[in-house]
Amino acid sequence: MYIRKTELRDLDEVCQIYRDAQEFMIANGNPDQWWNVHPPRELIVNDIHAGKSFVCVNEESGEIAAVFYFAVETDPTYAKIDGAWLNDEPYGVIHRIAANKTAKGAGTFCMDWCYRQHNNIRIDTHNDNEPMKGLLKKLNYSYCGIIWIENGDERVAFQKV
Repeated sequence: MYIRKTELRDLDEVCQIYRDAQEFMIANGNPDQWWNVHPPRELIVNDIHAGKSFVCVNEESGEIAAVFYFAVETDPTYAKIDGAWLNDEPYGVIHRIAANKTAKGAGTFCMDWCYRQHNNIRIDTHNDNEPMKGLLKKLNYSYCGIIWIENGDERVAFQKV
């Protein structure tokens, strides 16, 4: 597997991965995280144009194994936390990570790649997203507390330094 920036030609395949992830979350006790409409196509296009959307590609098949947002930037939703971040140093953020339903190990591969780009990472997820919380635990992310996204919904926040 390897990581590259998402291109507009990837859009249909990326949107299908997100739709499959929505269905997986609904079927596994997490119907509210992406509300069956997130991320909208326009947001994905904006991420691509901003150079912050990445895909993990299976070298053998050429198929996209996963998609995610990554940037070293200050995320305004992380400014207020009920808890405490591990540090106040510049950090990378990972958002909207989703794997192709046939891809094995793609989530770990993507998260490890992000950490190699910047060794201070923050990420959040819905409290009901047990698969993601399990992955974060496996990868030694520390639970830091609760943050609130733009619409006021709570998310559990993690950091790895």
